[in-house]
Amino acid sequence: MKIVGGLLPPSAGEVIYKGERVTGPIKDLGIVFQKPVLLEWRTVLRNITLQTSMRGLGGVAEQRRLADALLERVGLEGYGGRYPWELSGGQQQRVSLCRALIHNPGLLLMDEPFGALDALTREQLQCDLERMWLAQKPTVLFVTHDVGEAVCLADRVVVLAGKPGVVVADIPVRVGRARGADLLNNPQLQAYAKEVRSVLLPHEAAVK
Repeated sequence: MKIVGGLLPPSAGEVIYKGERVTGPIKDLGIVFQKPVLLEWRTVLRNITLQTSMRGLGGVAEQRRLADALLERVGLEGYGGRYPWELSGGQQQRVSLCRALIHNPGLLLMDEPFGALDALTREQLQCDLERMWLAQKPTVLFVTHDVGEAVCLADRVVVLAGKPGVVVADIPVRVGRARGADLLNNPQLQAYAKEVRSVLLPHEAAVK
């Protein structure tokens, strides 16, 4: 992900973004980490608008309008004045997602952002992410170890396995939107999850 974002040079090959070779940090970028990484001394609103203020995008009123709209979209309307320590883990990660999207980036990198959350919160955040993606439609590179999460969220699942990791499959997921976290009730998504697992099983057996 650091290579894709232009933070590290590749040892081989190249990254092409919008038709151009990536040779340094991409500015048109949002990142959601495994942990929310919110600044404890800033309110929710000021955490989100950190992106826009540092980039010099719009005045204070416009930045607040954008942040409030994103908070409403993830079910945190009215939370702008709270501090991170007043929020649950899932709420903090929603704020992190808003911060990553407020400048409307063309590329969103997500590094196992829901891995530490309980199952119900994780499913809700998957639905929140899909809804926000449908509104803005950035390109999203989402890293996860959860097969169900991968097929519910992705249009394309690239499977990595082995040490060192190599691409062992590239599987398009041709299921309409919105999907939500509906793996259990969607036979099409179940079939894709089974295909991904069938690719992974031989590699997991070899490691054991």
